[in-house]
Amino acid sequence: MSLVPSPPNERKYPPLKPDPPFQEPPPVVITPCDPWPPPYYLEDGLRKVTPYHYTYNTYCKQRWRGREILDIFASEFRDRPTEYYEQAIIEGRVVLNGKPVPSTKAIVKNGDVVSHTLHRHEPPSTAKPIGIVHEDDDIIVIDKPAGLPVHPAGRYNFNSIIEIMRADRGYGWNPLPCNRLDRLTSGIMFIGKHRQAAEDMSAQIRGRTVKKEYICRVVGDFPEGEVVCEKPILQISPKLGLNAVRADGKEAKTVFKKLAYYPPQDGVKQVDEAAKEGEEHMAWKQKRGYSIVRCFPVTGRTHQLRVHLQFLGHPISNDPIYANQRVFGPSLGRGSTDAENDETIMTRLSRMGKEDIADAVAYHDEMVDAYNKRKAEKMTGETCSICDTPLYSDPGVHELGIYLHARRYHCEEGKWDYETGLPEWALPPPGMEGPTESTKESDPLAVDLRKLGLEDSDQTEQDAANAYTGTDTDITSGQQLSAGAGA
Repeated sequence: MSLVPSPPNERKYPPLKPDPPFQEPPPVVITPCDPWPPPYYLEDGLRKVTPYHYTYNTYCKQRWRGREILDIFASEFRDRPTEYYEQAIIEGRVVLNGKPVPSTKAIVKNGDVVSHTLHRHEPPSTAKPIGIVHEDDDIIVIDKPAGLPVHPAGRYNFNSIIEIMRADRGYGWNPLPCNRLDRLTSGIMFIGKHRQAAEDMSAQIRGRTVKKEYICRVVGDFPEGEVVCEKPILQISPKLGLNAVRADGKEAKTVFKKLAYYPPQDGVKQVDEAAKEGEEHMAWKQKRGYSIVRCFPVTGRTHQLRVHLQFLGHPISNDPIYANQRVFGPSLGRGSTDAENDETIMTRLSRMGKEDIADAVAYHDEMVDAYNKRKAEKMTGETCSICDTPLYSDPGVHELGIYLHARRYHCEEGKWDYETGLPEWALPPPGMEGPTESTKESDPLAVDLRKLGLEDSDQTEQDAANAYTGTDTDITSGQQLSAGAGA
């Protein structure tokens, strides 16, 4: 049988239509104004930023899937009221995948890009420069000032460690943080000069060979000896950045050791007259004076040191969240593991920085004068002439940070060891004697992890990487959760 060619098929078939029909991806929403150099100016000891327009672009987070777009903004971001976000959606300042949102009830799906353009008002930050502890061709070890977030987040963009360092060294320079600290926390941080250096240092920090030591100042006379707190920590509200000791939380372990105790200036541990009379809101004043405490985080949960110190009854004395009697009541949350009052606590905390000033214990500290007690960041009642954004007053100096400092990071293998001196608030007050250095001679932190049963903890790599890094969320400034779609 011979092979013969088949006649050509004259029938024409239409091209297949994709199901669903293919659509080109939406164009990326571009920020209408990206000022350079950053519009910084210094005033009254603060670094301020002239307001400017900005567009947030954020891919749909897992917890956003299947939710209405207005519900996402109203529940996740607290910088502005729900009415603002509703109007922004209607007027097209909030778009989904580069296109106007048809309704405030539009459902956000996996893969969607949410964009929000606004007139951005950044809070002031400290004008204190970023200290350099060590610098070589690969790494910069900095002493981060309190009051600055590491990355742009929430209401902060140019007022962040990354953007300030970029402004100092040039637009094309890309600082790569290897670890992170809370906005309110000061101390040691590592900045990679190039990607390989950042990856190498980050890998060390993720391992178990890097140890960290913090210094804090807490309410009252902290107990002697090594105090171990192993209470699990649960995130109560991601929106408010609130965490607490709860039985169903994640494992957390911290070792504390007192460095010094300084009684009140009158030299007597007396109870305030109002407390003697049983006035509940003054009960915390029964703890007079303060202690300087060294902290060794074995795990790294968000706000771990702050939450454990609060649980022990010795919160960081100017902590606007965990030492806030208007939120936690006269006991300041000591020994509390009960979730029954969580809703009440979150309601009270949400008012801080808006209707109320965050009344931390240290506002009554003898080292905070009457002027600073009155001066605090809160809504002024005025609005921006361009965007009607509610305006805040400048923060007081006591609001720019808390008494928590990452003093030392060191490699157990002896490859490197970086530390700072004691911060000013940890030095002896005028007229009193006490340690001016945290050294082996003045106060050895004789923490024997094997003896304490902590050496073989099942600490995860993420725990070690964080080792109390916390988040950049702070309630007193009304900041929202992330730098994503909200502002």
